[in-house]
Parts: sequence; C-alpha cells; structure tokens
Amino acid sequence: MRKQKLVVAISSRALFNLDESHAVFEKQGKEAFLRYQIEHEDEVLQPGYGFSLVRKFLALNEKTPDDPLVEIILLSQNSADTGLRIFNSIAHHGLHITRAAFTSGVSPYGYMAAFGAHLFLSTNADDVAKTLNAGFAAATILCGSSIDSHPDQLRIAFDGDSVLFSDESERIYQQRGLTAFAENERTEAKKPLPGGPFKDFLSALHHIQTQCDPDTAPIRTALVTARAAPAHERVVRTLRAWGIRIDEALFLGGMPKGEFLKAFGADIFFDDQEGHCESAAQHVAAAHVPHGIINQKKPDA
Repeated sequence: MRKQKLVVAISSRALFNLDESHAVFEKQGKEAFLRYQIEHEDEVLQPGYGFSLVRKFLALNEKTPDDPLVEIILLSQNSADTGLRIFNSIAHHGLHITRAAFTSGVSPYGYMAAFGAHLFLSTNADDVAKTLNAGFAAATILCGSSIDSHPDQLRIAFDGDSVLFSDESERIYQQRGLTAFAENERTEAKKPLPGGPFKDFLSALHHIQTQCDPDTAPIRTALVTARAAPAHERVVRTLRAWGIRIDEALFLGGMPKGEFLKAFGADIFFDDQEGHCESAAQHVAAAHVPHGIINQKKPDA
C-alpha cells in the first residue's frame, strides 16, 4: 500500500536568508528588488530559519527513496523571475524541492489545498494568519535551531490548547480564570477536545510513524503544555479518541518550557503564545501559531 505523503510548504524567506534583498524591497520598492535579485541570481543564498528543518524533513525520504514520505513545496511571494535565484540556491544546497508557486506579491496561501499541503511555514505573519483562517496548519518561524542532538531523528514539539486542540478550554481560562478552567476539565474529562489547526499535521506525522519500527522511528513528537493534573486526563483521552500516538507528554503546570524543549531536543516547537515562543527560542527553533483567543485583536479603548 502506498504511504500517505506528508506535504510541507515553506516560504522563500523562511528557507533562505533574504534579509538583504528584502531591505532593498522595503527601502527602494519592487522594481529595485527585481533588479537586485536578477543581478545577484548566481550568488548562493545562505540558510534561513527553516533550512535545517527542511533538511531533516527531506532526510526522511532516504529510508524509502522509491516512495517518498515527505515533499517540500515552495510558496513564495516572489515572481518567477526573481525566483530563479531561489531555485539556483536550492540546487546548490542539494535540496530536493521541485514544486513551487511564485505569486508576485500576492499571499500564496490559496495554493495550499491544490498542493495537498499539511503545513505552511513562513516569516510573514500576515500570510500565516490567512493560511490558518483557511483551515490549514501554519506558523511564523521566529528562529532557527541551535541544537541537533538527534541528527538521525526529526523531533517536533507542540503546545496543546489552540494548537493541537481548539481554544475551547483556553477561552474558559482567559475569561473565567484557572479555577473555572480546572473545574471544566474535570467535568468534561471524558469528552474529547475538538481538533485545533495542527491536528491534521500531527495525524500525518503519526501515519509516517506507523510505517516504521517504533524503536527506530525517524520522527518523535512531544506535547509540551502548561496544563497540569487533573487537566491532563482530557488531553490523554482526546489523543486516544483520535487514534494518534504522541511519544512524550510534558504537563508543566505553568513552568517555563524552554529547558524542557532543550531536554527533548526539539527541532521545532509550535505555540500560540508569542511569549512562550520567545522563551523557547533561547533553546530551540520556535514558531508562533497566531490562533485562538490569545491572538484575537482587542478593540482600542
């Protein structure tokens, strides 16, 4: 039976460091940017925040070269003309990326469904928000990984509420406080939480894991949540109801997550709160998921 392929989309600025050319665009405009990229199209771009993660995703295909487990898609607001430098750099770095959408300044999120993509990583928060609103997992990648303690295994960590799960319970916490939240989770312990924006992405990772020997699985996942007992029970029962395995679950009761993510060896961590991402970024690659009540814009006073 053919394996279900995991499809990850990434923007050109998340894959490569385009700060210099982006500064030209910001200061001098689109035409100057176009000229700059054409003039420098034979100069290799240096890795961006998502480069090492993409390398690890593509390395999963080495185990099944005739039936790839993962495909990386480039979704870029560049034009095809300026995109030539990006593909030259992809070739130089030996990345097997063959499919792309260049949209000339328009947000490329509309092509997620056509490519069958499970995740979009970008440095453009507006593109990420539009992708999430369209029903796909997406995150703004804030930094690159500073560790690689498990070079032969891809390690991905997730926050729970508003990322893997809906923000249903988080809303109670934000609006009514910790006591009301804890009581709700006790009462609803046997009722599975609704899925959040990253449920399908986690499911796709789990599908790859099921194709491999558990002792040598190339992917390891972790839930790293501020929840604590007794609010842990609903989470465990939810994952069980979904039929999804998560390898490690850390219920931290509000402790800072950074040291735990370092101990896990995360290649990337997804969280809906920017403060948690900034803390995590001191240790691992972090990506912000601007979803749920925490990220709703408050009206001006």
